[in-house]
Amino acid sequence: MTQNIVMPQLGESVTEGTIDRWLVKPGDTVKKYDSLAEVTTDKVTAEIPSSFDGVIGEILTQEGETVPVGAVVCTIAVEGAALPEAPKEKTSNLSSAIMNAGVQKKVPAQETPMKVEKIGGQDMKARYSPAVMRLANAHAIDLTTVSGSGAQGRITRKDIQAIIDNGGAATQLATPDKERIPTAPASTQPVAETAPTVVAQSTTEDGDIVIPVSKVRAAIAKNMQRSVTEIPHAWMMMEVDVTGLVAYRDSLKDDFKAREGFSLTYFAFFVKAVAQALKEFPEINSTWSGDNIIQKKAINLSIAVATDDALFVPVIKNADDKSIKGIAKEIFTLAEKTKQGKLTMADMSGGTFTVNNTGSFGSVQSMGIINHPQAAILQIENIVKKPVILPGGMIAARDIVNLCLSLDHRILDGLVCGKFLSRVKEILENTNKSTMSVY
Repeated sequence: MTQNIVMPQLGESVTEGTIDRWLVKPGDTVKKYDSLAEVTTDKVTAEIPSSFDGVIGEILTQEGETVPVGAVVCTIAVEGAALPEAPKEKTSNLSSAIMNAGVQKKVPAQETPMKVEKIGGQDMKARYSPAVMRLANAHAIDLTTVSGSGAQGRITRKDIQAIIDNGGAATQLATPDKERIPTAPASTQPVAETAPTVVAQSTTEDGDIVIPVSKVRAAIAKNMQRSVTEIPHAWMMMEVDVTGLVAYRDSLKDDFKAREGFSLTYFAFFVKAVAQALKEFPEINSTWSGDNIIQKKAINLSIAVATDDALFVPVIKNADDKSIKGIAKEIFTLAEKTKQGKLTMADMSGGTFTVNNTGSFGSVQSMGIINHPQAAILQIENIVKKPVILPGGMIAARDIVNLCLSLDHRILDGLVCGKFLSRVKEILENTNKSTMSVY
């Protein structure tokens, strides 16, 4: 009996993965849970485990190839069964091979066959996957004007993404017989001539250092581009006087470190304030989902943790239920796991809102890119001493921090975001020994 191993969904909103390296080859005997391949997504580098005891049959995805979640990447002959015969022609389409088997259990994807005109003298059928149709609809791309680069002229998600990256103009892709297919321009206005697309190339000179883009950096770049392309960002900032908070934290930090074994950071107070405000303004704790806005019940705060060559976004689950001490411990634990390369998918899944501690490297004002598909991201900037005019006209040095909020304008408007940010400001400006217990 032959079983399929599919590309698992290695994180919320992850739609595809790249096979970095196969750890097995056809004919190898494997046990259940043995690692079969290393895979990279825009969230994490992980391994695909075997779901069965058996013998590796056919490897369907090559190293370096990117395939959608649920696509079959290899087959396994369950122990005691004969190996399947290799197909005579490898014309199978991975996106149509999504099956309810292997690591990731998914409902078979439904595809809509559509008849298109003759291309290169042959009758071709375009089978549009749900991912292709969703992406094309989101960017108003007419699929009948697109030439596919997949098997038998099939239109793939990469084809649509290439058109988006090219400014919305349908690109000319080679068909199996290597002929070029003319495509209609994206604009409905008549054009006399289409200028060739020019891609700027950087030149190198003596002394320049060329650094190859790592797979992790490429995945981050892809996710950031997706966030900027799909999400209409808006931005606002508020200045907050945290003099009382700073004094409160500084009075506790030494005793806290001696008792608990980890630091009581300013960031823990900010995370607690954000979690409390999100409970009062649940609209901010939402995601965009096509025709729906999903308001999340759980308040799971993503926090950005950087290493030398990558950025990870682990999650503090149910942050509204945790004390400042509990949040500080979560921040410490997640940061340590990131540095040691021990973060799991569970650590990075389920985030509903992101809080970024940009102040840790001295930033005083910044605009964050929203962590898709969340509705907003809050940048906590550096706390600085500033002269402030107090009631009565006196001038005093105060501890001031900027809170910078990026928001998805499809989901949120300035009014609710202004109220939310004002509430965070109010909580922080009134944080002291009498109003908020660390424990």
